[in-house]
Amino acid sequence: MTAKQKQVLYRIIAAMILLVAVAIFCASIETNLYVQTALYLIPYLIIGYDILKKAARGILNRQMFDENFLMAVATVGAMLLGDFKESVAVMLFYQIGELFQSVAVGKSRKNIAALMDIRPDYANIIINGKIEKVDPEDVEVGTEIFVNPGEKIPIDGVIAEGSTTLNTSALTGESVPKDAKTGDEVISGCINMSGAIRVRTTKEFGDSTVSKILDLVENSSMKKSRSENFITKFAKYYTPAVCYSALALAILPPVARLLMGLTPDWQIWVVRALTFLVISCPCALVVSIPLSFFAGIGCASKNGILVKGSNYLETLADTKYVVFDKTGTLTKGVFEVNGIHPAAGFSGEELLHYCAYAESASSHPISLSLKKAYGDKIDLDRVNGIEETAGHGVQAIVDGHSVYAGNEKLMKKAGVAISEEHNDEGTAVYACVDGKYAGCITISDMVKDSSKAAIAELKKLGIKQTVMLTGDTKQTAERVAGEIGIDRTHSELLPVDKVNEVEVLLAEKGQREKLAFVGDGINDAPVLSRADIGIAMGALGSDAAIEAADVVLMDDNPCKIALAMKISANTLKIVRQNIIFALAVKLVCLILGATGDASMWTAIFADVGVMVIAVLNAMRAMRIKR
Repeated sequence: MTAKQKQVLYRIIAAMILLVAVAIFCASIETNLYVQTALYLIPYLIIGYDILKKAARGILNRQMFDENFLMAVATVGAMLLGDFKESVAVMLFYQIGELFQSVAVGKSRKNIAALMDIRPDYANIIINGKIEKVDPEDVEVGTEIFVNPGEKIPIDGVIAEGSTTLNTSALTGESVPKDAKTGDEVISGCINMSGAIRVRTTKEFGDSTVSKILDLVENSSMKKSRSENFITKFAKYYTPAVCYSALALAILPPVARLLMGLTPDWQIWVVRALTFLVISCPCALVVSIPLSFFAGIGCASKNGILVKGSNYLETLADTKYVVFDKTGTLTKGVFEVNGIHPAAGFSGEELLHYCAYAESASSHPISLSLKKAYGDKIDLDRVNGIEETAGHGVQAIVDGHSVYAGNEKLMKKAGVAISEEHNDEGTAVYACVDGKYAGCITISDMVKDSSKAAIAELKKLGIKQTVMLTGDTKQTAERVAGEIGIDRTHSELLPVDKVNEVEVLLAEKGQREKLAFVGDGINDAPVLSRADIGIAMGALGSDAAIEAADVVLMDDNPCKIALAMKISANTLKIVRQNIIFALAVKLVCLILGATGDASMWTAIFADVGVMVIAVLNAMRAMRIKR
């Protein structure tokens, strides 16, 4: 509990003890009305002075129609009518409900507060030969910073020296530590768990991952959902309406009775009006709906999913079409050797050996993947005469043998017939040695281990169609789509073509159905903005994509899309439950209050009881079964 919450708790305890003591005293000793009023005013003012103060301030500012005004009028009226115990009890239970709500909000903020702990306080750099702590905002790009075990990485960069294990749970929601070594990219907010490392910064602090995350979280509450906007508008008209209704209930029936020649029974109708006011307090709706969305966003952040506003959390539940970029989203975005197919007379080891040596001087991604697959350190003395032909491949002398390695055009130039039976496995690198066909090595952008499971999970949730848009060849696109279960593919697209394809899909879908686009590259930013909801890969995604997206997955795991949708559906289910429950109970109790069948104690339940139940229900949005 905070200091303010503890203070309210002490006031509740003091007022409760005094109320019981005064009630016992007045029941056992005969006292006049003035003494009773004075005695009951003590616990009433202890527990309700701040409500009376807020109500008075609202009246002075001409903004009086709120729950403080309703509680003040109802309890002061009850006190004037001599219902002392009921008056103090109403204020007491209202404050108990408010304290309960405050504690609940505090608990739901813990996920966000934990996320805020990722903000680094300092960066270690060398100044005049000594390591000194400086403000991360003062560190320039390209500076080498030192991160000791137990410290947070303050700025995005690349490990220049050392190896370690990183705790990324605050960013990704995953508890399994991640190993990192020299040359690996690291992002700010991770905790260095083992070895000391030297990091060369690649971004300024303001552009680093940790800064962007904090900015997204801090601004997420600014974008309200349709449900929250409804409650805001509802309360704006509802509160004045019930105040005027209560006034009419206090005046019109007695006046009508007078005109009919009957006794007006002013006190009966005033009590009914005051009871009506207490019942009508819209706290349950005003508090529980935003709290539900806040808890839902906190649950998502705890699981490594950053939602930029409750409106986007709400939109996720209506999503029926999910469109994916391929590279870096469904695939790893890294070329790897996935097949070695030697021709007769050659072994797989020989084929890889000749290709790796022939490609040893090239920095092309395909060349790098061949050298990585070869693994052994390449002895440059064993290769010479390297010639690279753009768009074709390379030729070289390896161990005294003439080697050609490249595409079918290069093989045609060398006068060698090739076998194309493995073309559907990815990009093929053909090789010939001393004029004889040696075989082919296939290289592809490897599909993420979680992609197939992600598509299957989305279909379980009722997604009508999954679509993949890519600039890759039709052959590659269809292979990936078939492997993971994508419904439709569109290949060989430019960035503008992706936008056009999304426009077509938006026109095809139903009016209430939403379309989500999932991407990670700079060229995906326009599509992320155009879709009903944009989802970006946060760990490897470009800054432009993360900026344009409405939801960011911090660990690049496509399975988190389905989890985000589950959190959204669970949150909206709780919101609807609270709206229906609160309105139904209020309506029944208001009718009973107007007809005189509801006492002030019924009013207390209709106000505080409903609010406590709704808040308890809202807190369920903080957890989701994975």
